[in-house]
Amino acid sequence: MMQRSLLRRVGQSVLVLWAAFTLSFLLLQVLPGDAVLIKFQNPDLGLSTDQIAEMRLAYGADNPLWQQYFHTLLAMLHGDFGYSVQAGVSVSDLLISNLPATLQLAVLGFALATLLAFALAALSRLPALRLLRSLLQSVPALFISLPTFWLGIALIQLFSFQLRWIPVINPSPLQGLILPVITVAIPISAPLAQILLRSIDQISTQPYVAVARAKGASANRVLWRHVMRNALLPVLNVAGLLLGELIAGALITETVFGLSGIGQLTQQAVNNQDVAVLQAVVMTSALAFVLINLLVDVLMPLFDPRLQPIAGGSR
Repeated sequence: MMQRSLLRRVGQSVLVLWAAFTLSFLLLQVLPGDAVLIKFQNPDLGLSTDQIAEMRLAYGADNPLWQQYFHTLLAMLHGDFGYSVQAGVSVSDLLISNLPATLQLAVLGFALATLLAFALAALSRLPALRLLRSLLQSVPALFISLPTFWLGIALIQLFSFQLRWIPVINPSPLQGLILPVITVAIPISAPLAQILLRSIDQISTQPYVAVARAKGASANRVLWRHVMRNALLPVLNVAGLLLGELIAGALITETVFGLSGIGQLTQQAVNNQDVAVLQAVVMTSALAFVLINLLVDVLMPLFDPRLQPIAGGSR
């Protein structure tokens, strides 16, 4: 039963990837401009019309749309993302050189977002802060409403120009990550905290929690051993869905802070109409989203025994 469910999810993931490829391919084809002409019609290159036509032929820019579609699809199935017209190198090489920085920002941002969500949830349960409970529960809604680019600019203005804690010019590697990580983490922490707070409230009313209190368990023990442990399940389930927002926030943040990564690569590709690079970025993001959600589907039964198949094929 478990294997059948996993195979079904894998099949759905393949359909999602195919749909993402098809939709992105069609949308990129209708973009104004032409990457080959943008680069090779530069008067400084001194290329003739015939030479430019040969370049278009080499890049397959004049092939029928259906032929470009299947050629690109088959190439990606073999791990070949094509060549960047502007950079003149393999798109795979560009991804390999820029992806680590984006992954570092995304992982650190998600870790900080998780800590912020837990901090808000824990503070809201403290007896001394019950008067601030409604305020604490409204904070996540404020966080999620903040545009990523505005938040990044505001943090630069506050911590770099006003307080002068973090230099803008030539910061150390650690200093250069502090504000970008905070910028990525704050919007992601919002839905995590909202779901965690709601889940804690629901779990706190369950009979087994009342039994634990009746047996004399301390408030902290009830919270962390009985309530928080079960409240994590909805958070884990939604964490995979937040990946899209996390990736989008990381790409925008890289642009705001001038960091080298997939965000900068995407911005340059958009400016130069480098379709191969844009297609590769879309498919890499879609693949990451699919893999994370598959991982969540595999891990959920380990945390919640109710999701595990019962022997004999029934649930």
